[in-house]
Parts: sequence; structure tokens; C-alpha cells
Amino acid sequence: MRGLKVLPSGRPGRGRLYVNLPDGQAVGWYDRQANRISVLADDHREAIVAVLRPYLSGTVSIGPPPVPTASDLRRLALLPDADLAPNRPGETLLGELEHGPAGTRARHRLRQDLTAQQRMGDSFDALEAEGWRALHCVPLPGLGHIDHLLIGPAGIFCVRTVPGRRQRAVVGDLLLTVGRAEPRPDPRWIRRAATFASAALAAKVTPALAVVDASRVETAPTVRDIRILQPPTATPTLTTSPTTLKPPEVEALFAQARDTTTWLRPSGAQSGLAGV
Repeated sequence: MRGLKVLPSGRPGRGRLYVNLPDGQAVGWYDRQANRISVLADDHREAIVAVLRPYLSGTVSIGPPPVPTASDLRRLALLPDADLAPNRPGETLLGELEHGPAGTRARHRLRQDLTAQQRMGDSFDALEAEGWRALHCVPLPGLGHIDHLLIGPAGIFCVRTVPGRRQRAVVGDLLLTVGRAEPRPDPRWIRRAATFASAALAAKVTPALAVVDASRVETAPTVRDIRILQPPTATPTLTTSPTTLKPPEVEALFAQARDTTTWLRPSGAQSGLAGV
């Protein structure tokens, strides 16, 4: 059958590959870890195998899917345009670099921001094997984007990435300063973004600032509610944190978070972000 599309369930090279009809309906998927093709529509069996063939390796089993979980059902009903999981780290910045300001200094800043987001995003994506799920460029309508939303055994983390530019970074209660640049309201913004995310997901979300390539990071002793992350210790810090979520809870929250409609509902949280 012509028109079948293969779409990743997350970052390229990880997770499942779903086979969809032209109208967006899923008819099967390939689970990379299990090396198995699950066929939802048996009349499309040969076409599903054919379109997945370039992605297969080794001996692949084929058959009906296991009994779907609630998160599986939600994913199957999700239209491709509403799925945030394929977003790359720094997705929005790539567009800004292509169509944004022509000034050399402004573009240099954008590239620094993009490099920082890509570095942290790749580190977060690498945690998938340890039971974590990451989303990038999660939209807060009219208010920008959450750089990374990380969901795993240690909980949910709403992460804003800041390039340290090999200078000293100082994190205060309301402002963050890198070198001699103007202070930025990142601590205040990420707290309010985490509040928005908590309302959207109906779960506790911890605000976090990832400071990349700073010569050193100084944090005010009063900053106790924001997790400060620095490569290369950021991911080991998260993976050794106490477990608060079980694998089914992680998958259910990830299925909810990857749906763009999730972020359109909590109007009360959105109003709390106004004026940031």
C-alpha cells in the first residue's frame, strides 16, 4: 500500500518506529529494543514490513501487539502534528538561526544558546536506557518554550539551559548573571514554567537550570527549590536521586506530556507566567 509513513516515537534512533496511514492512523510499529514488529491491521501486514525494512536489523519477530497500556492507546490516537516527542534539542533556535536576525553578535548568541541546548538535550536523551524520557522545546503558548522536560524515576524536571560562555555564573533567587552581562530572569521564569507544567500534568515538577560551560557556578544559599545542573555531572546526579516514579507512571506522564493539547489547558498556570 502506498502512502504509509514511518514516524519515530521519540528522538531518531531511539524508541519505537510507528507506521501510520496517510490520515495519521497507526497500523503498526517496530520496537527496536524487542526487535519486534507489532501489526495492528493484518491486511496491511506486508506493506508495514516493507516500509520498515530499511530500519530492521537481525532476526525480527512479527505478530499482533501485546495488550496495550493506557499510554500506548494515547500514543496511537495522537496525530503526528500534535506529537512533541520528535522535537530535537534547540528545535526553535534552528528556525531562528535560519530566518532570524542578521547581526553577527545576535547570531553568535543564538549559536551559543543552540549549542548549550543540544549538549544538554543529547545528555538527557542518553538516559532513555535507564528509564527516563525527554521532550525538547515544549511550548508554553505565548510565553516561549521549556528547553527540556525530563521525566524519569527521580521525578519530572523542567529545565532551562543557560550557556556559561566560560565565565562565572551566579544564580540568585530571581536573577542569573553570566560574567559581566546583564542579569537574566531565568530563576524566576523556570519556577513559573514548572508551576505551569505541574498544572498541565497534575504532578509535581521540579524547576532546574542547566548551566553549560561556565568557569564556575555560584548559587545563593537561599536557592533551594531549583535544581542546578552542570555537565558532565548533570545526568549522574539525576540517576542517583531517590526514586519517586515507577516505570508505568513515567510512561503515562510522557504520553500526556508529548501531546501538544496538554499545554493548552491550564489557563490558571498560564496567567501566573504573565509579566515574566
